[in-house]
Amino acid sequence: MRLVLKIGSNILASHEGLNEKRIYSISKEVSEVIEMGHSVVIVSSGAVAAGLKKLGLKEKPKEILLKQAAAAIGQSSLMWAYEKAFGEHRKKVAQVLLTREDLSQRKRYMNAKNTIQTLIEFGIIPIINENDTVATEEIRFGDNDRLASLVSVLIRADRLIIPSDVDGLYTKDPRKDPEARLIPKVIEITPELKKLAGGSGSLIGTGGMYSKLLAAEQAVGAGISVNIINGRREGLIISLIKGIPCGTEFVPIKRKRLTAKKGWIAFGIRPKGVIVIDEGAKRAILERGKSLLPSGIISVDGDFEPGDAVYCNDQNGSRIAKGLSNYSSLEIEKIKGKKTSEIEKALGYKYSDEVIHRDNLVVERIR
Repeated sequence: MRLVLKIGSNILASHEGLNEKRIYSISKEVSEVIEMGHSVVIVSSGAVAAGLKKLGLKEKPKEILLKQAAAAIGQSSLMWAYEKAFGEHRKKVAQVLLTREDLSQRKRYMNAKNTIQTLIEFGIIPIINENDTVATEEIRFGDNDRLASLVSVLIRADRLIIPSDVDGLYTKDPRKDPEARLIPKVIEITPELKKLAGGSGSLIGTGGMYSKLLAAEQAVGAGISVNIINGRREGLIISLIKGIPCGTEFVPIKRKRLTAKKGWIAFGIRPKGVIVIDEGAKRAILERGKSLLPSGIISVDGDFEPGDAVYCNDQNGSRIAKGLSNYSSLEIEKIKGKKTSEIEKALGYKYSDEVIHRDNLVVERIR
């Protein structure tokens, strides 16, 4: 089994910077999992927390430049802590720093995949982190939950484990309501469930549950099991591997695994626009596995070029698929609703009969 373990700052941070005791505990569990014959990739936050003490800061700064400086100085401390901890179990680690741009460009996506795969084959544990010194968007808005999900898809993991500061997903805030119940298994991530987990005044909010829910949604859509567990309780990772239920498990959508290319299209590259299609095109894509032709296009939204990723939505706004367009948004405006034989007359040239070829089209995962 191939596992991705996402360790957040809320698990690793302490008043002194890094909680090295917790890192040693994690290394012990992960080493035991590896000894059981599994491979593990770690996506770890904590660089900013590690850098605060060295910068003489008592709390996480709000200024982007200070956050970047803390990340730059703290990353080496973070890796040294992991190296020492895993070294006691005769395990080697390697640092891999990624940005979203690395996963949105096809060549860099494959380079990252091959590097991580090679490390695993050599018995080395990849420790992956967002490259915070340049990825200002991640520092300003997000965390590593999404990165962990993308890495899980990238390496075709079987399971993504996300330790949190609570036991899992609850029906209500367990800190405030004694009637709150742990949800042991989630079959479908519904809008109601997202509302439960996110936003101001959320029922579970302080654990960053909304972000974890979005990461879980992406991973299960790729056929990957996801578990949210209490990151401050020892032994839960081993329990999961042994088949003992704990926390909240998100059941993956059972469908054929995507190829590396389609995995990149579905989860790596960011869409630049939306193509609205009619019912005939919708049925052709979903039921007959066909390409998207201009005759089935009703409208186009966004500004994109050939080769960019776009969503395909039906007339009700539901997302049907995502793919790489053979034509720009301006070109599609001129050929929408037309037969393939009319493309050259409308444009003066023709790249392809298909606006999106089936080989470059990924349908939405439906249970």
